[in-house]
Amino acid sequence: METFHYTFKILESHLDTFGHVNNATYLQLFEEARWDFITQNGWGLKKVQENKLGPVVLELKLKFKREVNNREIITIRSQAKERLNKLAMLLSQEMVKESGEVAALLELKVGLMDLSKRRLISPTEEWLKCIGMDL
Repeated sequence: METFHYTFKILESHLDTFGHVNNATYLQLFEEARWDFITQNGWGLKKVQENKLGPVVLELKLKFKREVNNREIITIRSQAKERLNKLAMLLSQEMVKESGEVAALLELKVGLMDLSKRRLISPTEEWLKCIGMDL
């Protein structure tokens, strides 16, 4: 399975009153990384709106391992792991500090939704390729 990388700098707007990244902000940053790689692979917001098919998070598990502070450079590594059933896939994401330490781990069950019918559909070959799953 292909691994996608998204690198960015932690900014003051990401911080909470303790001076480290706010817990809810982790989810926002992980989502930015997912949108970045699917957009690069041809499945950006324009395609979602035109085709009325888009990714949805069905379940997630977030584990905090190391504190992330202001102005740190972080890389999020994203990878599709496996197809769980006919509708859901397992994705994993790691937030990695410049030192190589893993700061946070996110495991997601995701699906592909028909936005017109408001229901999950079986992932298309194009979608599986977009998220880096071996066909």
